[in-house]
Amino acid sequence: RDNNTGDILLDGHKVSFESPLDAREQGIETVYQTLALADNLDAVANLFLGREIVGPGGFLDDSKMEAETRQIMGRLNPNFTKFSEPVSALSGGQRQSVAIARAVYFDAKILIMDEPTAALGVQETAQVENIIRGLKARGVPLILVSHNLRQVFDLVDRIVVFRRGRIVASLNKGETDGNDI
Repeated sequence: RDNNTGDILLDGHKVSFESPLDAREQGIETVYQTLALADNLDAVANLFLGREIVGPGGFLDDSKMEAETRQIMGRLNPNFTKFSEPVSALSGGQRQSVAIARAVYFDAKILIMDEPTAALGVQETAQVENIIRGLKARGVPLILVSHNLRQVFDLVDRIVVFRRGRIVASLNKGETDGNDI
């Protein structure tokens, strides 16, 4: 085989996806570089967007969704307090926390993060990197897409390098350095 073909295995079983929704239903969550948040909605509404908790009588269970949001945010970013503000009013790091919380809450089997600290300041980048370290420590499988080599070497175990759509290297972090990459 060449480097452009292969199988995707999830929990040891070959899988294929017809759409992003199909991948999500099989446990793959993505935190996009653009975050894909609804700016006019608050953190709670964004976390459950499209997967709202419905209580008796078919009505949204707002108190349950807020409690669940507070719990997951407490684990990921204990300093987060702006639960009722539209996400457009949040800092970049807080917005990223909401996007990560949405992916983690729904028990991702694999979490793909595309440039998770792009356009963030130094403090917010450190905050998001700490969240990633916490997820990694809890055993959440992560795929981190990044051009930031310092971040890559700080956060990952294995590095796969793509060039023009092809895999040109696949290395354990401890067996390489920035010059090789």
